[in-house]
Amino acid sequence: MTESAGLRAGYLAAASLVRPVLNALMDKEWQGTEHFPDSGFIVCANHVSNLDPLAIGHLVYNQGHLPHFLAKAELFRIPVIGGLITRMKQIPVDRARGGNESLLAADAVLAEGGAIVIYPESTLTSDPDLWPMKAKTGAARLALKTGVPVIPVAQWGIHEVLPKTAKTPTIRPRGRARVRIGAPVALDDLRDAALTRSVLDTASERIMKAITDELEILRGEEAPAGRWNPRTGQRERGSA
Repeated sequence: MTESAGLRAGYLAAASLVRPVLNALMDKEWQGTEHFPDSGFIVCANHVSNLDPLAIGHLVYNQGHLPHFLAKAELFRIPVIGGLITRMKQIPVDRARGGNESLLAADAVLAEGGAIVIYPESTLTSDPDLWPMKAKTGAARLALKTGVPVIPVAQWGIHEVLPKTAKTPTIRPRGRARVRIGAPVALDDLRDAALTRSVLDTASERIMKAITDELEILRGEEAPAGRWNPRTGQRERGSA
């Protein structure tokens, strides 16, 4: 890793505040941490709670990597918080400008051996049963452009600590955050192809299927056929 000592010190300070809070709110169960490479990879996870970034950041940091999130640009304009996440080299995504600058910034982090965390759905799932939705193509584009491994991560239980519509966490009973990390997504056959919409859609669906497969194991049940499309508000059977 080539992150500066100052950057690592900033993460250490943040971790010293965040980890005790998370540990107080919920137990944790992490499966498959051996699938994380030594450096230079993308974590793609499902999104069920506003606590997800802290929980996934905790996981990645505890494995010896500094997590760099692609986050909404609006967060970087919040006093104090914006300055903190900027100093920690989190990456703003300005959707109005297409997100190209954020992909370039993420590419630079990966080139230095860093770890990027992306929620391919780009928002909390609106699937009625909380299964992963149809993905945006940004994660696939970055993965195919850089050639780094994509590690699928499924999480479950965090949404019970802080449900989608809640403003404060549930303290009692104590929750349990279950996270399962899968093997790298098979994308090698697409890496030399032109980044057409068809190729990006294929890669995106492979990423979401890998996440869903791990989530099925965590939940002990099979996901429904098709994938929820937040634009149409329907489950589209041809998309999974």
